[in-house]
Amino acid sequence: MSGVANDFERGTDGPKLILAGIDESDSAMRAAAYAGGLARRQGAELALVYVRPIVSSTATFAAETVKTGEAIAEDLEKYLTEAVESRGGTEGYGVRWRFLVRAGDPYRELVAAAEELTADAVVVGASESVGHRVIGSIAVRLVRAGRWPVTVVP
Repeated sequence: MSGVANDFERGTDGPKLILAGIDESDSAMRAAAYAGGLARRQGAELALVYVRPIVSSTATFAAETVKTGEAIAEDLEKYLTEAVESRGGTEGYGVRWRFLVRAGDPYRELVAAAEELTADAVVVGASESVGHRVIGSIAVRLVRAGRWPVTVVP
């Protein structure tokens, strides 16, 4: 296409980094497993990103939310590490991976992480929230952003 400037072209030789947004939901765990398999088959690195919510209400409630988010992040990292180790570790499973924890709005933080890491693809689980049918799920917002191929795992 003439007249269209691309500073960065993704996916020309296959993906180098696949980012998966995860939380403690079943669909997010399926998304992580799918992204791991995709990364293994493509020889790509896998970045698993958990976004802790930030709450700006009362100090006591906000502190409890931060503690809960940190506990979830620790549990997720432990679970994922054990899953990889049970399959022979990074060498046996064949995937280079990293676990990142960010805090804030999940959509904004996933976008920021994907941009910072120069992700070639994003994988997320389908929302299990009824409210997202009205305001739009993170997955729908990522697709609408149009910056990466987005796979939504049910």
